[in-house]
Amino acid sequence: MRQYLEFEKPIAELEAKIEDLRQMTAPGEINIADEVARLSAKADAQLKAIYAKLTPWQKTLVARHAERPKAASVIGALIEDFTPLAGDRAFANDAAVIGGMGKFRGTAVMVIGTEKGTDTETRIKHNFGMAKPEGYRKAKRLMELAGRFNMPILTFVDTSGAFPGIEAEARGQAEAIARGIEACLSAPVPLVATIIGEGGSGGAIALAAGNVVLMYEHAIYSVISPEGCASILWRDAAQAPVAAEAMRITAQDLKRLGLIDEIVPEPLGGAHRAPDIALEALGNAVEKQLAPLKGQAPEALKARRREKFLAMGKIGL
Repeated sequence: MRQYLEFEKPIAELEAKIEDLRQMTAPGEINIADEVARLSAKADAQLKAIYAKLTPWQKTLVARHAERPKAASVIGALIEDFTPLAGDRAFANDAAVIGGMGKFRGTAVMVIGTEKGTDTETRIKHNFGMAKPEGYRKAKRLMELAGRFNMPILTFVDTSGAFPGIEAEARGQAEAIARGIEACLSAPVPLVATIIGEGGSGGAIALAAGNVVLMYEHAIYSVISPEGCASILWRDAAQAPVAAEAMRITAQDLKRLGLIDEIVPEPLGGAHRAPDIALEALGNAVEKQLAPLKGQAPEALKARRREKFLAMGKIGL
């Protein structure tokens, strides 16, 4: 059963009526196909109208939708012959960060993603996508391995941020994130990063300092969550919608500010309504951005990547 967001209630009511009418259809009864078609057209029109003017907070809710494609789904759809690799070779394997080798449309790649999970069991297993130091150290290890084997790196980010627990801080969370960013910037191979849901704080950028940064149309990318920002500024998490508006967290804002390179379109109603279409669009965008990078020399890739992020500090945000 589809999960609807609060602002989608009018659509939920229409689609419930459509489903009821379809259940009523049976041989010998009145043909209600015309009524179903009329309500379907009305639902599509409402969906289009609502999604054409989503607020930043509403986009945040879409980015967090439970049915939205997660990193594991992206890897499963886009990467052939995927071989997962585990562990940071120092402490443990962090299930919040998944990665390994495979083929993306004929090219051998290293793929890394933050995985939130899709139900209670998998969300707990993957710690809701919040990585600990060993997760970022695993990502760093895989990036270095990709460099040795001359494999482009694809990352898919969906995290509210790094895990904030005491044990993570005790094991060097900040240092691990910094080393992850350093590994991104130092990789001698092309690195294409995509924000597929939430891109939260340093926990996201540790995997997203790429030559090219893509964002799904309804994804968000920010230095802190809207709730966290509201709690600091107003001491009231209920002010999150106001914070989301002020923080410029949407793909459209970030593209205008020059902080990302391309917006990947989503199906009407969000990626969760038509995952196959959304994943195909993502694959096409990654392929387009990766192609011109594959022939570039390692030093050129690293230099342009560093220049790209250093230039962001010159923008008056």
